[in-house]
Parts: sequence; C-alpha cells; structure tokens
Amino acid sequence: MTRRLLALSLLGLVSGCAVLQQLATRSPTPMRVATYNIRHGVGMDDALRLERTAATLRALDADIIGLQEVDSVVRRSNDVDQARLLGDLLGMRASFGAFMPYQGGAYGMAILSRWPIVRTTSLRLPDGNEPRIALVAEVERPDGTRLTVVNVHFDWVESDRYRYAQAEVVRTMLDTLSTPWLLLGDFNDEPGSRTLRLLTRAGDEATKPDSARFTFPAAPAPTKEIDFIVAGPRGGWRVGDVTVVAERLASDHRPVVATLTPER
Repeated sequence: MTRRLLALSLLGLVSGCAVLQQLATRSPTPMRVATYNIRHGVGMDDALRLERTAATLRALDADIIGLQEVDSVVRRSNDVDQARLLGDLLGMRASFGAFMPYQGGAYGMAILSRWPIVRTTSLRLPDGNEPRIALVAEVERPDGTRLTVVNVHFDWVESDRYRYAQAEVVRTMLDTLSTPWLLLGDFNDEPGSRTLRLLTRAGDEATKPDSARFTFPAAPAPTKEIDFIVAGPRGGWRVGDVTVVAERLASDHRPVVATLTPER
C-alpha cells in the first residue's frame, strides 16, 4: 500500500510539473485594440445616431476601445451619457474624462474595456485652442496582470505648437509607467511630424498597410493619417493585423483596429 501511495504521489508530482511547464510556455493571448473619433455620434449625414456608432463599435470586436469627441449629458446629444450608454450596449466597462463643461454637461473622451477598469485618472495637458486631457485607465487583464491605457485627442489647428506641448506631457508620463501600456487616439498629426516621432520612439506603432492607412475624413475617401495606436514599452509587443475600417458614414473619422500580443 505504501509503495502504491508513493507511486501515485510521484505520478501526481510529475503531472503537476507538466501542467506548470505547459502554463509557463503558453503563448500570451492576443488582444484587439481600437481607436475611434465618434464625433459625439454625428455621422457624415449630420444625423445624431448613437445606435449606429454602437453598431460600428460592435463590429470591431475589440477588447479595448479609445473614443474621442464624446458627450456626457450635453444638450446637443439629447442629454445622453454617451460613454455609459455605449458601454451598456456593448457589454463593456466605460470610463469618461471631461475636457470642459459644455451645454449643461461635459465634452471629452472615453475608454471602453471588456476587462475590469481598476482606476481612471485625467491627466491635464497644456491648453490649446480647447482644453485637453489624456484619459488614463488601468485595466486588469484576464491573467491578472495590469495594463495602462492612455487615450488622447491632441490640438487640431495647423500649427503644432500646442499639440507638441501636449505630446511632451504624455511622453513624460509614459516614461514613468511600470506596466505595459497602450497609447491610442486622434493625434491630429501625421507620420513624420515631431509629435509622432516623439511618441513612437517610446513604443511600437501599430503600422497600417500603406494601401489603406488614411483615417480622415471618412468620406468620400480619407486623405490624412491622424489616428494611431502605439504599444509600449518598445519591444514588449508583437503587432499583428492593423486595419483602417472602411466605415464611411458613422463619423467623420474611420476606426483603426489592431491585434496586439504582449510579450509578457
């Protein structure tokens, strides 16, 4: 009996080690990440239809989505808390950050996540032609590790003076993070600009195909690439498919979605 118990114990130990080894060598799970300037639900037909926005987001099948130009109980968008409603419609957690008060509510940006949002902070950026923040959310992934999501919407005028000053504050914050991070949003600047050079030196850009990289305006055909996803720190991610979704009606921007796999 003793020998049998010993044999069973050894078998269990060997099996347990095999399971641990299998878990240790299991490939990290890819995640789908998206960014979309939703123009507070107003499409290229100038109609406010947030359910159309929700349908566009649902089709992206993303785990994390950064949204720009989001209203919270603003008169122009029928006093709807857009982040909360979109989260409810998609079955996702939602966080909202305000740029400024507007028409009885607030105008700003949001992050949607399939996974728990542990905390959210609004990082005040230097003012430009409008007030600006970076919305920063700490997300708990299914494996229990933390991920920092940073959503931005930089200043929009031709001169990059304000835009670059805002990017500098974001870059300084990224350099302090101890977690893997995602930076996404409407940068209002294009490849080769000093804004993009500053931020893509910190992480790995989800590079779009040359044949379909433009994101604005949504119709009739985009001519500018101003919406981006960057994953950091540099070398910590594998970038898979990156797509500019050919959605021409729901907003004046087109969504960008990327498949990213953390290396740890």
